[in-house]
Amino acid sequence: MTRGVVLPRRGVADTRRTAVRCEDLGYDACWTGELWGRDAFVTLTAVADAVSRIDLGTAIVNVFSRSAAALAAAAATLTEVAPAGVRLGIGPSTPKAIEDLHGRDYDRPVRRLHETAELIAAFTAGEGRVDYDGETVSVADFPALDAEVPVYTAALGPAARRATGRVADGWLPHNVPFPELSTAFETVAETARETGRDPSDITVAPYVPAAVADDPAEARAAIRGHLAYYVGSGEGYRRAVASAFPDEAERIAEAWAAGDRDAARETVTDEMVDALGVAGTPETARDRFETVASLDAVDHPIVVVPDGADAKLTDRTIGALAP
Repeated sequence: MTRGVVLPRRGVADTRRTAVRCEDLGYDACWTGELWGRDAFVTLTAVADAVSRIDLGTAIVNVFSRSAAALAAAAATLTEVAPAGVRLGIGPSTPKAIEDLHGRDYDRPVRRLHETAELIAAFTAGEGRVDYDGETVSVADFPALDAEVPVYTAALGPAARRATGRVADGWLPHNVPFPELSTAFETVAETARETGRDPSDITVAPYVPAAVADDPAEARAAIRGHLAYYVGSGEGYRRAVASAFPDEAERIAEAWAAGDRDAARETVTDEMVDALGVAGTPETARDRFETVASLDAVDHPIVVVPDGADAKLTDRTIGALAP
């Protein structure tokens, strides 16, 4: 069992210090997200010379704003400065981010995810020239780069999970209720078997939204805010949560769409917090995290402190849930 952490979105100097602390605490990988304002690859390059053994990963970069070639080149370049491994987490993101921020059409996201993962693998295979004629992307006659870059896919729905089983090295589920992770992974595993792959070769690395505080109510409030944001801002996230909490997910999404953020957060129940996150005092949260980490389907749980958490809660959480 290995364990990762998504680096909080701070300035580069703070991010470097946090990565060093994570390495000292025994984490195996530091991941960084990307939406707007901070570039994932630049951030990880800045971190690379501050650590000595920890893997660096993107969780996640989207498959629309950069081409598969650009993603492959960025990840391959990062392997030259990273002290250990590089893990490339990719996902389709949301229509809001792709259309309103990047000005791209949110067209056939699952197929784009599949083909991008497959093409990155070809582009980093280390031999030959790459030709690829896909439905969303085609390339012709460029040499492959020689870099070890396992590709993880952020896949929620069944179609995206099937794509993961066909072409990905890892799965990054987020907002899939923990009690349903093993069942959800079966879709990945069955597809892998159908294509002659061993499902055990696919690393399951779930996001574990986590908050640790002396006051359990403060910790649970942080997780409520995290869940309300995702359910409210992405239909894929809403559907994933609705697999276990259909009525609540619908009410959260409606409140969020109406601009009533407080109502959206208040609609997140204690049962949802427990099924989709880890919150509480250090002892309670650690016990809960270990329960999630011990699930049969889980290989690499990733601590995700909600955006907006202050430095004290963030640092407390990372420390309390360290290996």
